[in-house]
Amino acid sequence: MITFPGLNLEFNVRKIAFKIFGIEIYSYAICIVCAIIVAIIICKIQKEKFGVKFGEILDCLVFAVIFGIIGARIYYCLFHLNYYLESPIRFFRIRDGGLAIYGGFIAGAIAIILRCRKLNINYLDLLDYIAPSISLAQSIGRWGNFFNQEAYGTITNSIFRMRIYTINGYKEVHPAFLYESIATFFIFIFLIFLQKNRRFKGEIISFYLVLYSFIRFWIEGIRIDSLMLRNFRISQILSIAIFVFFSVFLAKKFRKSNFMNNIDK
Repeated sequence: MITFPGLNLEFNVRKIAFKIFGIEIYSYAICIVCAIIVAIIICKIQKEKFGVKFGEILDCLVFAVIFGIIGARIYYCLFHLNYYLESPIRFFRIRDGGLAIYGGFIAGAIAIILRCRKLNINYLDLLDYIAPSISLAQSIGRWGNFFNQEAYGTITNSIFRMRIYTINGYKEVHPAFLYESIATFFIFIFLIFLQKNRRFKGEIISFYLVLYSFIRFWIEGIRIDSLMLRNFRISQILSIAIFVFFSVFLAKKFRKSNFMNNIDK
């Protein structure tokens, strides 16, 4: 049972949604599958953008999803290396949990870039095309954390506090997953509008990375399950690096764009 006392809401959640031939199907997995399906539907509804065909999107997404999951798993396991070295078979037990979104981003992006080169597609055009769908998929996928009762934050008395039961009894915490879900949904809406008047290649995906890294830095600061590198939260370090790099990229592009417009005048 999970409740939101400040909002007078109560949910009886089930980690295992149902069984098929004795195989347990987790609610988390359903959320992830739904997120992928919705992302594909959004790409289809948008039709062809920036010269990229929907079939090419599907081709690249297949590789991005597969390698993204592998990358997310490897990234997570690297920060719990001793645990997985004790019994390497644990690495393959993804059903037990342990995926890190930044690892998925990195591996998925590499897979897309390599596949785009194979298909002779400009990867910035493709990434600009799918950026809103990625953000919406995140918004939906984060609800898997809700069913798993994970990715929550520190104790709070905020109106948005979430009451959960742990081995130490009930406690009221920040629903960090919910904050990220709401934030990425608004990023999705912003990017959809931004797509209508793209000024240069890479603009949409860059705005996505700047906005997401900004909100992730803040959310990571209140989470209690962060991956750590000594005393530092690794996701915050990456968020700073991504925010700075793509903010500089956007600034240079806008400066160049304004310069070229002045010449045309």
